[in-house]
Amino acid sequence: MAKKGAAPWVGAHVGGGIANALARAEAIGATAIQLFGSSPRSWRATMPSVDAAKAFRAAREKSAVRAVFLHAAYLVNLASVSPDMYAFSTQSLIDHLKIAEMIGAEGLIFHLGSGKGGDREEAFAREIVAIKKILAAVPGKTKLIMENTAGGGGKIGASIEDVARIYHAVGAERLQVCYDTAHGFEAGLVEEYTPATVKKLFDAWESAVGMDALAAIHTNDSKTRSGSHHDQHENIGEGYIGLRGFVALAHEARLREKPWILEVPGFDNEGPDKKNIDILTNCFT
Repeated sequence: MAKKGAAPWVGAHVGGGIANALARAEAIGATAIQLFGSSPRSWRATMPSVDAAKAFRAAREKSAVRAVFLHAAYLVNLASVSPDMYAFSTQSLIDHLKIAEMIGAEGLIFHLGSGKGGDREEAFAREIVAIKKILAAVPGKTKLIMENTAGGGGKIGASIEDVARIYHAVGAERLQVCYDTAHGFEAGLVEEYTPATVKKLFDAWESAVGMDALAAIHTNDSKTRSGSHHDQHENIGEGYIGLRGFVALAHEARLREKPWILEVPGFDNEGPDKKNIDILTNCFT
């Protein structure tokens, strides 16, 4: 978390794995990063060597990057009605959380998944049991961070109430939350981000979950309208949230000290870039 009064940590998801992440971040001016610790499209996680983890920690000490997060595999679904999917998802998060702990990351961000085809109450119960198991299996300081969703298809986590329910039921200091600006918009939490709606949204968040539980902000514009339930990210200022929406978010004091992480396509369609970082940084002025 950035120090009070300091410039916000604006960063991005970067590719290239653990060995190249810091250099790629610095090349685009990122002061916070998210990366995959292993393949996001495989159940099997490849653990880094002890030497690779030590090298990352040492390089980070000399880097301008102040916050590091891992993102879990896309396959993970802790709400699934399938016993095999549920077991694979739980083990995948255990493995990826171990990687995050090895490299000294602040946390592992994951999608809560969908209970489609089953009872919603049972889906919540599965989430809670699995999260407790994952945290118990990987002791340490690294946080397990659930991300709000765009909703649709039986997805869990589209509302503040969903997030709060799981957060309080687990009751662990190492469980935190990431707020995705596009997902919140696509879920219909706001029709648009304005100073008034941003205040109302995070007043509700603070009351239900608490601002200390907010570990990071996934900062994405949306290719789809508010309430669409379609998760499609766009470059900052190029989507339906628009530049004024990000200015409103950037001027919410309770968010200023959080790491802001871009997951946008990039203006050359090669992922988050310096242009997006500069546009977002200017929103804070």
